[in-house]
Amino acid sequence: MSPLRPPGTQAARQAQLAAAYRHCAAIAAEHGKSYHLATRLLTPERRPAVHALYAAARVADDFVDHPGADPAGDLMTWSDALLTELGTGWSDDPVRLALVHTYRRYGIPVEHLVDFLAAMTSDLDVTGYADLDALDRYMWGSASVIGLQVLPVLGTAPGVTREEAAPHAIALGEAFQLTNFLRDVGEDVDRGRVYLPADLMAAHGVTLEQLAAKHHDARFAALMREMVAIVRRRYDDAAPGTPMLAPESRDCVRAATDLYGGILTEIERAGYRVLDRRVSVSRPRRLAVFARRLTAAQLARVRVTMANPKSRSSTGA
Repeated sequence: MSPLRPPGTQAARQAQLAAAYRHCAAIAAEHGKSYHLATRLLTPERRPAVHALYAAARVADDFVDHPGADPAGDLMTWSDALLTELGTGWSDDPVRLALVHTYRRYGIPVEHLVDFLAAMTSDLDVTGYADLDALDRYMWGSASVIGLQVLPVLGTAPGVTREEAAPHAIALGEAFQLTNFLRDVGEDVDRGRVYLPADLMAAHGVTLEQLAAKHHDARFAALMREMVAIVRRRYDDAAPGTPMLAPESRDCVRAATDLYGGILTEIERAGYRVLDRRVSVSRPRRLAVFARRLTAAQLARVRVTMANPKSRSSTGA
């Protein structure tokens, strides 16, 4: 990509960019409490980029989940502007500006953004998935590429390439997405979408009408029990990737994994009753996870600084 050539003075550009990143951080803090808390364990130079990636995903998702009069048109207009601005290197929209800067700074392939936007567009028309394979194909754009976007920001350990870490980043993105799907079954069905594989629903005798009626019974609990086991296997697939990351980024991922994995535990504790309620990890639990990881994250930063006193960041920041 060519160098950034935004309008205005250097000071004005930097002020606008800093404001854009603060705007993204506010979106992450409001809508992704567990995710945002985990990002506080990142080094200051990495943290804004993760906020930008989250905020952009949230804005695009909101075009689908909270549509206006023309959701398809709104999403297309926003997407076209973003892809154009990625080429020019600047945007007057704060979320798009932070994302453009993040993509360029970390050399994130534009194909990941294209695939993500395609998945969001499919949500406007696709209401369900025949089996887990079909759901996985959808999650490539909605979850897998999110892991691949974040990977360059987190950085990899010495001697580890992005390609080696990528399968685990993909698995973690999918695990987080599937966790959200299980937590939000009731909300999603109200929007006309079901992210539970149709073949598994049929095998357990669960119908679309039952989901719409928010009717919890033993059949639905059995379906959810099987889905929780599937999601936990994705977390297992992701686990070997954490030691592959830059040491100062690992505790953020460990905290996020603990917090999102905790949602599965809360679903189990609620007897899988997610149709008429939203389960969540309590604030004391979130803070406990953060506190447990904070010291380790700080020690990792000190070790990296001592080992590389002249190095600013393994990510090119």
